[in-house]
Amino acid sequence: MPYEMIAIVMFGSMMLMLFTGQRVFGAIGFVGALAGVLLWGTGGVDIPFSSAMKLMKWYPLLTLPMFIFMGYVLSESRIADDLYRMFHVWMGPVRGGLAIGTIGLMVLISAMNGLSVAGMAIGATIALPELLRRGYDKIMVTGVIQAGSSLGILVPPSVVLVLYAMIARQPVGQLWLAGVLPGLMMATLFIIYIYVRCRLQPSLGPALPIEERDISWAEKLRLLRAGLLPLVIFAVMMVPFVKGWTSLVESSAVGAMTALLAAILKGRMTRRVFEVSVRQTLAISCMFMWIILAALAFGAIFDGLGAVKAIEDLFTDRLGLSPWMILILMQLSFIVMGTFLDDTAMLVIVAPLYVPLVDALGFDLIWYGVLYTITTQIAYMTPPFGYNLFLMRAMAPPQIGLRDIYLSILPFVLVMTVALSLVMLFPQIALWLPGYIYGH
Repeated sequence: MPYEMIAIVMFGSMMLMLFTGQRVFGAIGFVGALAGVLLWGTGGVDIPFSSAMKLMKWYPLLTLPMFIFMGYVLSESRIADDLYRMFHVWMGPVRGGLAIGTIGLMVLISAMNGLSVAGMAIGATIALPELLRRGYDKIMVTGVIQAGSSLGILVPPSVVLVLYAMIARQPVGQLWLAGVLPGLMMATLFIIYIYVRCRLQPSLGPALPIEERDISWAEKLRLLRAGLLPLVIFAVMMVPFVKGWTSLVESSAVGAMTALLAAILKGRMTRRVFEVSVRQTLAISCMFMWIILAALAFGAIFDGLGAVKAIEDLFTDRLGLSPWMILILMQLSFIVMGTFLDDTAMLVIVAPLYVPLVDALGFDLIWYGVLYTITTQIAYMTPPFGYNLFLMRAMAPPQIGLRDIYLSILPFVLVMTVALSLVMLFPQIALWLPGYIYGH
């Protein structure tokens, strides 16, 4: 059997197992290990075994539990509540101000947690009921929550970019820095859209009544201090790393300890908060480790087959496609897969094929990591089967139906597509900051 056909059989078998509801790491790892044994006999067992050893020796992987723990401590200790109260007071007088403040809340939560699901949960439970009570249009604010949560895997410390770094063998620090400007640009585009639309249609996002704005400056400054706490934690963690004073793992430990200390000093570190944070950290860290292990084993088989070279020849020589056309087809495939898979599953399924192909086509893998994160978030929110749409349905109040959720996300998907196009056309949006920091 030709190697190209073997690669197609492997990929098809993996997709079939996923469609039957198998665990992502189980489907990918089983197909990879079985293919290794069938192709190379008992010696093929060494491929998944060596992948496990490579995983255990990858020192930066220690950052995962640290960042996840930091995020859960900050969210479970209700520090996010202080953030929303700060935005509520400071942005309330502006039309659409609470929706704009919610985007700001999501940016800071992203900097606290690194997972889009966390932003979705906090936004749906804290911000959404308050926005609805204030008379905001339910369709618009539902879109605001979903769009804001998409920043979670782009703004550092993004857990998904750590996973991409492991699979693509790229430095995590550069990937994080590459996500900063695109993430802030996307948040700015969301804010501009909300502001303009609420100026044109004031009924969608009314300003706070005058009596609710009558708050003393002392109270406003107190809320500002409380709301800036996550920024202080983020700075304490990231500045030493960017300056080269600490390693990535040391910075993650500093962030986790600073978050824990902040929760203790505010009197919110209860036994329940600590237990929930530790349990969730353990569960998510183990899930990511199994997924990385499966992806490494599957990718090693693909490398051994030479499947990447065969597919590159198919696209460039036989079909005559240009590198940019191939890249756009890759992005479209993410949008299709996003209808039934989450971001980590998409990455580990196609990374063995896409990452070497992108490198062979002459594109920057740091830049491509940013494109991947933006595209997967667009895929998450694209009807009819976007992953985030059903997640939002599970968390939203009863008065928000599935039709409302579908309608709410369409303008934000268009805004995200604009952001993706800008990053594709102007790669320096992603590459300038890591080049500047590491160049110095």
